[in-house]
Amino acid sequence: MNAITPISPLWEPNVIKPISPLWETMPLKTIGTGEESVEKKPGAAFSDIFGAAVEAVRQTDEQKAHAQYLLATGQLDNPAELQIATSKYEMSVSLMVQLRNKGLEAFNELMRISL
Repeated sequence: MNAITPISPLWEPNVIKPISPLWETMPLKTIGTGEESVEKKPGAAFSDIFGAAVEAVRQTDEQKAHAQYLLATGQLDNPAELQIATSKYEMSVSLMVQLRNKGLEAFNELMRISL
């Protein structure tokens, strides 16, 4: 008789991790110093997330501008780097606009609530 061998999973159980909430992956900032310090709560993390999106747009814009400068002066060896920097910039702007739109939708929904 032939013994049936069990099929092992194609992935390692420690590699695939469950999705965790965003406020658990981002460090919370502490406001104030000493005894007056107050730790921000996860609900207040929207300003941190939006601020991080604005900072990502600023950084990717600088990288794109630098790559454009290098290409214009002939110092860029690989022109694909400019395309990559431009794509990163476009993606970060798109993310920031989507965050703004979702924030405005939430605000408008709250304004429609009648008490």
